[in-house]
Amino acid sequence: MNRRYLGLGACAIVILAAAVLWTLKPWENHSPAEGSIAGGPIELPSTEGDFSLASLADDQVAVVFFGYTWCPDVCPMSLSVMRQTLDSLPQEQQKRVVPVLISLDPERDSIERLREYLGFFGDGFIGATGSRTQLEDIAERYDVVWRKVEAGDSEGEYTIDHTAYLYLVDSQGGVLQRVLHSPTPAPLQAALTDVLAGD
Repeated sequence: MNRRYLGLGACAIVILAAAVLWTLKPWENHSPAEGSIAGGPIELPSTEGDFSLASLADDQVAVVFFGYTWCPDVCPMSLSVMRQTLDSLPQEQQKRVVPVLISLDPERDSIERLREYLGFFGDGFIGATGSRTQLEDIAERYDVVWRKVEAGDSEGEYTIDHTAYLYLVDSQGGVLQRVLHSPTPAPLQAALTDVLAGD
């Protein structure tokens, strides 16, 4: 009987420790205070030439996601959610939404690599990246936390831990809404419906 209770206690400690470690992963749960995201201009080389938020029409909104093409799970899931959300919108609203992936891995994500990767998610996606200096500036203004993590035995193998928000941004770089990562499109659908209805 005592061993059973000891076993249950050990399991509880493991679960508690895992919960604490989860909350300490800033790239997963980092949540800036509302209104504290500066946002601002985004101008980067992209799969569509030089991309700039300023090129958006007044009634358009960009859905910006920071990630990279070698990401094993969060990035493809978020891009799939963006695709599903776009497909769920009426055609006239689809034209008002510009999906953008900003790669935090310029060493491996060339423009051609981004173009090929985003092709798996359908038409309309823009892939952009830049120098580390450019990316650090944008990441700081959008409160994106990211870090390179070496992995494997071979030189050059690494992953990138990063926050997984979707940012709804206007042509002035104003962050209209920030949507928490979700495996389903419902949160992004709700945010876009709200934003598009407000214009």
